[in-house]
Amino acid sequence: MKKQLVMIGNGMAGVRCIEEILKRNPDQFEITIIGDEPHPNYNRIMLSNVLQGKAAMDEITINDWNWYKEYGITLYTGEKVTEIRKDEKVIATDNRRTLPYDELIIATGSSAFILPVPGSDLEGVIGFRTIEDTEKMMDIAGTKSKAVVIGGGLLGLEAARGLIDQGMEVHVVHLLPSLMEQQLDQPAARMLKKDLEKQGMKFLMEKQTTEIYGNENVEGIKFSDGSTIECDLVVMTVGIRPNTSLAKDAGFDVNRGIITDDYMRTSFTSVYAIGECAEHRGETYGLVAPLYEQGAVLADLLTGKTTEGYQGSVLSTQLKVAGCDLFSAGQIHEDDSTDAIVVHDSVAGVYKKVLISDNKVTGIVLYGDASDGNRLFSMLKKGTDITEFTTASILQKAGEQEDPNQLIAEMPAEETVCGCNGVTKGTIVRSVLEDGLKTYDEVKTCTKAGASCGKCKPMVEAILSYTLGDSFDAAAQKTGMCGCTELSRDDVVEQIKEKGMQSPMEVRFVLGFSSPEGCSKCRPALNYYMRMLHPETYEDDKASRFVNERMEGNIQKDATFSVIPRMYGGTTTADELIRIGEVAKKYEVPLVKITGASRIGLYGVKKEDLPHLWQELEMRSGYAYSKSLRNVKSCVGSRFCRFGTKDSLGLGITLEKELEMIDTPHKMKMGVTGCPRNCAEVLTKDFGVVCVENGYQLYFGGNGGTEVREGDFLAIVATEEEVLANAKAYMQFYRETGVYGERTAAWTERLGSELIKEVLLDNAQRTEFIKRFEQARKTYREAWGAMLQHTEQKKMYEVIRK
Repeated sequence: MKKQLVMIGNGMAGVRCIEEILKRNPDQFEITIIGDEPHPNYNRIMLSNVLQGKAAMDEITINDWNWYKEYGITLYTGEKVTEIRKDEKVIATDNRRTLPYDELIIATGSSAFILPVPGSDLEGVIGFRTIEDTEKMMDIAGTKSKAVVIGGGLLGLEAARGLIDQGMEVHVVHLLPSLMEQQLDQPAARMLKKDLEKQGMKFLMEKQTTEIYGNENVEGIKFSDGSTIECDLVVMTVGIRPNTSLAKDAGFDVNRGIITDDYMRTSFTSVYAIGECAEHRGETYGLVAPLYEQGAVLADLLTGKTTEGYQGSVLSTQLKVAGCDLFSAGQIHEDDSTDAIVVHDSVAGVYKKVLISDNKVTGIVLYGDASDGNRLFSMLKKGTDITEFTTASILQKAGEQEDPNQLIAEMPAEETVCGCNGVTKGTIVRSVLEDGLKTYDEVKTCTKAGASCGKCKPMVEAILSYTLGDSFDAAAQKTGMCGCTELSRDDVVEQIKEKGMQSPMEVRFVLGFSSPEGCSKCRPALNYYMRMLHPETYEDDKASRFVNERMEGNIQKDATFSVIPRMYGGTTTADELIRIGEVAKKYEVPLVKITGASRIGLYGVKKEDLPHLWQELEMRSGYAYSKSLRNVKSCVGSRFCRFGTKDSLGLGITLEKELEMIDTPHKMKMGVTGCPRNCAEVLTKDFGVVCVENGYQLYFGGNGGTEVREGDFLAIVATEEEVLANAKAYMQFYRETGVYGERTAAWTERLGSELIKEVLLDNAQRTEFIKRFEQARKTYREAWGAMLQHTEQKKMYEVIRK
């Protein structure tokens, strides 16, 4: 008969321990897990990525509901354990449930520490620990504008960056004069603060919060120096408090955490504690790597495997904020027993400090370039003698080349690649060879490498490529259209056509997507594909669009927005210029600039001002944020230029008016130049027209971005009508066959230039594409007309009301 193993807590540390037990002996225990959150096991580390818009909630699930069923695990969610009766070996829950156990694991984690100041119980004061916390922050950001994050540590800065990405003005309040003082020395902290300020983060250093004021909701904060700041949201990130009350009430030895020995045993037989609630040798840990190490040790003990026990952990830290590459581990500040190797390049924004004692690495601080982090951390943990290393290149062997294969070959098997999950190079290589893994996603699923913060992905891919050698297939690394399905874009679109599906929800259900709600990748993609396939019947789902499209403006690095009205061919009128100037002055727009597409852009517009600003401009959006035709760049052509062969300006305006508003897989830019001198740079546009004496040369598939691609020649046509027809057919062909998020340059490479030419130059196919394009265009114009009518009705109502 199987033993009853019960675990209190459904978090990362506890479930990782269960995974380790199942690896060692899947048939030893009847397992029951009780979690007080209503979710399966999810990656708490990735909540900051969700807040920053890099991931959807469903994408951070580690083990979904099916995993528990597959392994026969009984899971109770949304239920709280209220009592441990250790003498009877029974636990009780708030749902009047009692469960007997042979072995009990306490993995109750921790809670955000909320400062005990007046007003800390107001609506809008929250911690940052759970999915519910994150959702609440996002909800508040949707209606409010000002946030304060108390605590300038790792979690606080990630929360602040996420709230900026949600469109809020964010101040970070920190008690000390230096950010992340437990992980960074002062030079690195200064560089970090400077970079975060460039991203729009504001800091109130050496401030002590004494009161949070407001009626029912937060209205602001008071500090010990008498100053105040107004805000709608307060996020507390000043530390965590181990959840120990359950164990304390049951009579366990508890200090800051539940006291354990080296084998994670508590003061009572058959009861163990791991994770943030446990205290080992006087230490509690809040980072995931040591918690996973504890889980592995306990799994060894419970399955009868000989082990040396848990010896404590050397911690390392990385920050999940774009543009701030940092790594720190071990000792941070020099003392009488250490020497420091320091490289500080303030021009390049790079700072590297390695502390040395007795010819061994004892501490690491890297900022601006953290690529050496894993290698140096491995040396620190192993106590590597650095005699043979040169200090000039930060402990690389003299003459060592930065060849990726050489670096992977020289990396020892025991070196940690994924610090979050404690996965070594040897584990990855063994899994690739023994389990036949071929892709990064397969390695991530099998070994957990890269399954947390994801910063080790390049190293994991390099190891995969090195291990497989010639059999490594780079193309095979591409999986389904998103993590919810293994089906490709073509598979999904074909199934939509074949089965006549009418909504994204129906698609996800019928095609067996792993998440019924979809993810941040498939939601906008399916919304696009449905509207492309069913232009007359499908209603656009605005909620599935990206924030830029919803707000009709591009979000900037300081969380303000750019507003760019449509100016056909870069032309405008005196009245429009006056309105732009008046609006810019009224709303204190900090920058008014002529854009690269010959339009006037207003930069630095506050989120709350966007709807009023658009209304007062009385100009159509220039779609500078959308996946559609952005603009048609043109020179003045024969209207003014002595070299112009045709009216390129007029043709550009016509193209822009005829092709605007219609969604495409990615943004499109076009150009018309009046002569072969190419002042409008049309050869690097998605669709380009060169006016020549005998007609119009047409080009397609160009790109002027980070990977420049010169457009391919399509044909020479005689009239403007033929130019317009080819442009419409080209856009519709791209709409129907492009992968959502794929530029025409990549689309051209994928389909092949010759195939695209063959299709577009076929009169029958071109006619059909134009017909479907006009059908789609009609629905977009009708939607625009309905919106205008609604706006006029609102204006009329306001006049009558007043």
